[in-house]
Amino acid sequence: MEAPPAGPSEAVPVSDDAHRNNSPAPPPADANAAGSSSSPAVAKLRKLLFRPMLVGVNDGRYFLGLFHCVDKQGNIILQDAVEYRGARHSTPPTPMEQRCMGLILIPAACRSSCQVDCSVDEKMSLLCL
Repeated sequence: MEAPPAGPSEAVPVSDDAHRNNSPAPPPADANAAGSSSSPAVAKLRKLLFRPMLVGVNDGRYFLGLFHCVDKQGNIILQDAVEYRGARHSTPPTPMEQRCMGLILIPAACRSSCQVDCSVDEKMSLLCL
């Protein structure tokens, strides 16, 4: 199953002939310009690629991994992710349990918090996202 293209400017048109001949369509003429003409929000998110990100979800778990991508709906993909969870209302408090998850998708509807390991200036500029 393939993921849909990130945006209309990054889509590569493919003709019916290309499918019949099993040859890939040529890249668009402005393929290199597509990245430079992106919006300021996209440019800010690109700077965060492969940085450590801590994402909290509604049920109290946290996922720590490298930021891989985000889609238009706000779903986040982390790579090399580790899940952290603790027992609620346990007496005495128990340490957090952890398990390796690999590549995961965190739906926007489940996300309760999101933190990125970056400088204070970068964090301030991300507040508008």
